[in-house]
Amino acid sequence: MAELTQLAAQPEEAQSATPQPAPKQIHVTPKAVEKIRQAFAREGVQGGLRLGVLGGGCSGLSYQFKFATEPRPRDYIFEFEDVRVFVDPKSMLFLDGMTLDWKDSLMQSGFVFQNPHATKSCGCGSSFSA
Repeated sequence: MAELTQLAAQPEEAQSATPQPAPKQIHVTPKAVEKIRQAFAREGVQGGLRLGVLGGGCSGLSYQFKFATEPRPRDYIFEFEDVRVFVDPKSMLFLDGMTLDWKDSLMQSGFVFQNPHATKSCGCGSSFSA
């Protein structure tokens, strides 16, 4: 299995002195980091990758990928080498603990979500139920 690069993230808000729950985490494998980096270079875009969850898809929820020039004020920000990933608080409910990987096979190549919150996924892997 590929070695995971990870950093814990907190929303960009002032930290209080009261005990906080464990930090939210997502993981991105080195292969996925390289593919994200290549996509940014190919598109000539700077900023970060916005990961999100939207209602819809064959299993009820779908993953969303977008380029974003800047994080939003309440986003969780994850850094993997020189690649930044932004996740809004609502999507983080479904993505906390998720691993984003890249797989190459004879049949297909693409990003693969390994999501501990997914109770069911569709065949294409782009939608899930939680």
